[in-house]
Amino acid sequence: MTRKLEGKVALVSGSGRGIGREIALKLASEGARVVVNDLDAEPAHLTVNEVLAAGGQAVACIGSVTEADFGDRFVKTALETFGGIDIIVNNAGYTWDNVIQKMSDEQWEDILAVHLTAPFRILRAAAPFIRDAAKREADADTPVFRKVVNISSTSGVYGNAGQANYATAKAGINGLTRAMAKEWGRYKVNVNSVAFGLIMTRLTQPLTAGNANVDIGGRTIAVGVQPDRLKAAEATIPLGRGGTPEEAAGAVYMFCIPESNYVSGQVLVCGGGRP
Repeated sequence: MTRKLEGKVALVSGSGRGIGREIALKLASEGARVVVNDLDAEPAHLTVNEVLAAGGQAVACIGSVTEADFGDRFVKTALETFGGIDIIVNNAGYTWDNVIQKMSDEQWEDILAVHLTAPFRILRAAAPFIRDAAKREADADTPVFRKVVNISSTSGVYGNAGQANYATAKAGINGLTRAMAKEWGRYKVNVNSVAFGLIMTRLTQPLTAGNANVDIGGRTIAVGVQPDRLKAAEATIPLGRGGTPEEAAGAVYMFCIPESNYVSGQVLVCGGGRP
């Protein structure tokens, strides 16, 4: 049986760990050649090696998505290694929470940079290839549908206390999604968002004294959720639990396959039924 993404080229930011890793592995399992990205080299190469060990094709593009030239490097890696771009998943990100009166300008700006400015730059960098490829394909009467999946959050759909920066950034990515769906529809690009609810990763693990921190650009940020808040959140989910990274990847995958060729400008909530 032919795999649904055979021969496609997918760029997945933040794919060395967690949800991003599962997205990269899922797309590769369906035949996509994957450009893996992570802030750190080791997890990125681990994901690449997993893809290679399973018989797939992957290459790493290391670095922070917030670097001014990252979008250009990311796109260049795909074009030079695999010769094209078919799928872009803007997944990289982290949270840095606080109530607004205690939130610094740095907290505000850094979260908008990683969740909103970085995806904008990646899509801008991909635009010349997408425009030119679409024109060639139209002239040859060989249309190709391409996919952009932006990762949002229920915080960006409904808001969340203590996350003014993150909720704003994720609401912004939904706006970017809808704008690009209209702008790139003529190029046969489907642009959608997946808004995750509670997905169980290192960022949402129960907060304990022994939890690992996240190092972002030399700055240490505590990760995890207070156990009582985590338990309360799970109690509001109709399915009774947080989602797995594999389930999160499945929601993204649905927007990458041919069956979604007439779906664009949508925000899919992947939250177990919780509003």
